[in-house]
Amino acid sequence: MKRAQYALAAVLAACAITGAAADNGKEEIRIGQTLPYSGPLSGFGTIGRTQEAFFAKINAEGGINGRKVKFITLDDAYSPPKTVEQTRKLVEQDEMLMMFGSLGTATNNAVHRYLNTKKIPQLFVLSGATKWADPKAYPWTMPGMAAYESEGVVYAKHVLQTKPDAKIAILSQNDDFGRDYVAGFKRALGGKAASMIVAEASYEPTAPTISSQLATLKASGANVLFGVVLGKFTSQMIKGVAEIGWKPELFFVPTSASSISFLEPAGLDNAVGLISSSNQKDTMDAQWADDAAVKEYLAFMKQYLPNADLNNSNYAAGYHYATLLMAVLKACKEDFSRENILRQAASLREVPLPLLLPGMTVSTGPDDYLPFQQLQLRRFNGKSWINIGGILDDR
Repeated sequence: MKRAQYALAAVLAACAITGAAADNGKEEIRIGQTLPYSGPLSGFGTIGRTQEAFFAKINAEGGINGRKVKFITLDDAYSPPKTVEQTRKLVEQDEMLMMFGSLGTATNNAVHRYLNTKKIPQLFVLSGATKWADPKAYPWTMPGMAAYESEGVVYAKHVLQTKPDAKIAILSQNDDFGRDYVAGFKRALGGKAASMIVAEASYEPTAPTISSQLATLKASGANVLFGVVLGKFTSQMIKGVAEIGWKPELFFVPTSASSISFLEPAGLDNAVGLISSSNQKDTMDAQWADDAAVKEYLAFMKQYLPNADLNNSNYAAGYHYATLLMAVLKACKEDFSRENILRQAASLREVPLPLLLPGMTVSTGPDDYLPFQQLQLRRFNGKSWINIGGILDDR
């Protein structure tokens, strides 16, 4: 009798453990993320807040293939040691199924090997560093942006086409982010790079200002400026160039620096004429007012983030990347193993996304992890970004 009671107790205990495990996320799709909600790049935090709202909407509609999403996004302040700490917490304590859309080259690099060793998908990294598209060495990591080198190529092509006698100055962040952009830019200039580039300067991500670099670059006599900047340095550069009376004929900034949240502190008038690139519809541009996908995005924002500044393109970016992940998760059907998630992420075939520009799709393969390989140049007119030219790629 006692033996039977012990057996029954053991069964009940096992059931309790199983139930607790289910409650702790066995039936959930558990997604982790780190973003800078504090520090100099805190403007990018809106990406994560949008995605929290996006997955809340998905859950309210029944989830993905019957499963709810548990999305946890933590602040790493764009500090690699903090990224390690928060990622380990998400993986080892919160038992995340995957990491998604974490921002930054140095920050993601700090957990790159760790996640691959544990065979945890590190999907759609928000960094255009070429290193993320290396399926042989790091099969569990995939980039989520057009490569920085590809973007640099596109800008250089525009210089060659519109101002072949340009005198170019380059200001870049002293890390992989800056180096990749400059490498692509120089590659596209080819043999003309040595004569066309008249000055180069760099800055450390921890630097308080970049005023001395801007003064040096202006003194070179350059009439084209390529600023490979992030966060507060975008505002400092735009405002600084205006304050010293420098008026480059062509002035480029990366896609990641084009958010209105970085332009406003510099003064929108000072940003007029800036050239950047994108593969997304500008949701505030009148040309997309009747676009069904843009209307759906704006309705989502009105319901879930009614106080958001819709001029801040980071909200649309967060939504955009979330729809990319949704395409993968839906393709998983009933199999949400890490292996299948990675398999589906590397098997996208000309997938259209709601906010992608017309004519653009997402394709990946086991040997080609780059989801976005097309870009559209655009120029800031003081209120919004206006497309110029046609769709370009890194060829």
